Amino acid sequence: MAFFNEEIETMPTDQLKEMQLKLLQELVKNTYRDSGFYRKKMDDAGVKPEDIKTLDDIRKLPFMKKTDLRDNYPDKLFTRPYDELVRVHVSSGTTGKPTVVGYTQNDLDMWAESLGRGMMSFGMSNKDMLQNSHGYGLFTGGIGVHDAATKIGATVLPTSTGNTNRQIELMCDLPVTTIAGTPSYLFHIADTCDQKGIDIKKDTKLRKAIAGGEPWSESMREKLQKRTGIKVFNCYGASEFNGPMFLECEEQAGFHIWADFTLIEILDENDEPVKEGERGAIVVTMLQKEAFPLIRYKIGDISSLVWEKCKCGRTHPRLQRLSGRTDDMLVVRGINVFPSQIEAVLGEMPFLSPFYHLTLDNENYMDRLVIEAELNEESLTEDMVELAKMSSALDRRLKEVLNIKAEVKLVLPGTLQRFEGKAKHVTDNRNYD
Repeated sequence: MAFFNEEIETMPTDQLKEMQLKLLQELVKNTYRDSGFYRKKMDDAGVKPEDIKTLDDIRKLPFMKKTDLRDNYPDKLFTRPYDELVRVHVSSGTTGKPTVVGYTQNDLDMWAESLGRGMMSFGMSNKDMLQNSHGYGLFTGGIGVHDAATKIGATVLPTSTGNTNRQIELMCDLPVTTIAGTPSYLFHIADTCDQKGIDIKKDTKLRKAIAGGEPWSESMREKLQKRTGIKVFNCYGASEFNGPMFLECEEQAGFHIWADFTLIEILDENDEPVKEGERGAIVVTMLQKEAFPLIRYKIGDISSLVWEKCKCGRTHPRLQRLSGRTDDMLVVRGINVFPSQIEAVLGEMPFLSPFYHLTLDNENYMDRLVIEAELNEESLTEDMVELAKMSSALDRRLKEVLNIKAEVKLVLPGTLQRFEGKAKHVTDNRNYD
């Protein structure tokens, strides 16, 4: 497979780590100068930029957490004025407040190159047509994938999400070789093709897919590949990084984390480094971000990291498939959903009690979120019109906050289980096997 930047992508490990140290030192110096937020965190921790003399010294630096993003909404973490920004993206936050990320042109170029390197590592080139079935707009996925494909010279078909029949028609009529979307949506496309009598292997030129934005298993990938004849490559990222950033190569043996862009730590429950290959919490430092610096950010995902040279020839570390979360975040149809968001919405509704329960399941790998909310005694009524109004008000507000459609069920007072200890608000029945 071709390289985007062979010199960088095959650089010996010791040279990559030397580069990381220089970039880290520059990042810390600039962020200390430009960010009042991070300067205070460093001062409180008793560390100065000149204290970073080795890569291990990164452990002297304070962490950034999701609450920092919330507390500094909307743009207090920006280190560039708006007249130096070329784009702003917004994603869902932990308590209803979104995360706002600003980008300079250099930030966008780095983001596109990161994904572009990944695309070329599994065989994409200017001979490919990419059908981009991620959403365009405030969500980072669609535009990020679009820019990266354009950067490597591929032709982009920006179908965005939905209108599956139209997606399939275009896939059949045009020389689409690669598709990008959530795993569940790719399964939905496969189901619809089956219903229409369309054989993806014979009736289209589709042979590769980029899948990300929600949890999925290796067995789910195997089923999708066997069923469609498409080789599916996993994708990892977050809006805080830039957006989707890292892909697997043709070996499908982990995400290539470009060491000149990103420094990943894997830490145990005591914030100590684990041994190479062991699983722990992912902590991310973006080494070249300008407008929205990210230093030792606790993303909340769990995985492991290996530096062993990949069979594809690339020497950068590989992050293994994610195996869980360190917080209560749920990923539903590619959207981050926090029970605290739902709890806040329920608290706005005068006709509801504080008790609720979330049930997640999936049919044909399409996520379904059911929200059961208890009416309070004062609002109990047999008036179906009034009940419909209450349900509609809750449904509308949840959609505004979560940015996804959930199934709302109003239940009688005292219906939902009470807990003496920590309440269990979520039942996740999704099966990715």
